[in-house]
Amino acid sequence: MSSSTLNQSRVPALQDAPLIQQFLTLTLGEELYALPIEHIREIIEFGGLTKIPMMPAFLRGVINLRGAVVPVVDLSLRFGYERTVIGRRTCIVIVEVVQEDEAQMLGIIVDAVNEVLAVDADQVDARPTFGARIRADFIAGILSQNEQFVIVLDIRQVLSVDEIRELVGMTSLDK
Repeated sequence: MSSSTLNQSRVPALQDAPLIQQFLTLTLGEELYALPIEHIREIIEFGGLTKIPMMPAFLRGVINLRGAVVPVVDLSLRFGYERTVIGRRTCIVIVEVVQEDEAQMLGIIVDAVNEVLAVDADQVDARPTFGARIRADFIAGILSQNEQFVIVLDIRQVLSVDEIRELVGMTSLDK
C-alpha cells in the first residue's frame, strides 16, 4: 500500500474522533474569557511595571521577565473598558503571539485566572455577528460552560503586534 493510500485510509478515523481543545479561563470585570492554552507561556503575580511615556493607555508598561523586556497590555483598556484596578487576584498572563514567523512575548493584565477547560472542538461555536461587547475580530468563538457563555479570544487579533506598532508609532517591539 502506498503512503498516500495509507494516509487517506486514516483520515475518516481522525474525523470521527472529537478533538479536545484546552482553554485558560480568565475574568475581566464581570465577563469570562478563554484563551487557547497553546498561547500561554506562564502566569505571574502582578508586580511593578516600568511605564513608558507617550504610549497608548492600554500599553501599561513593560516588565523584566528573566532578562527579557516584555510589553504588558491592560486587556480591559484594550477592549475599551475602564483601566484594570489592581487587586489581590490580578495577574499577568504571559502569552506568545506568532506573526509573520516571529514569536513575540506579551503580558496581559487580567482581574483573575480561573481554570483550564478541556472541551471537544465541536463545543466551540462560531463567533456571534452581533451582541458582543468587544470588537468582533477579537472573538474566535463562544463556548458554553455550566450554563454560562465564555468568549474565546483570538489572541493574534487582540494582541496584533502590527496594530500595536501602528498605535504606538514604533517600528518594532523588541523581544
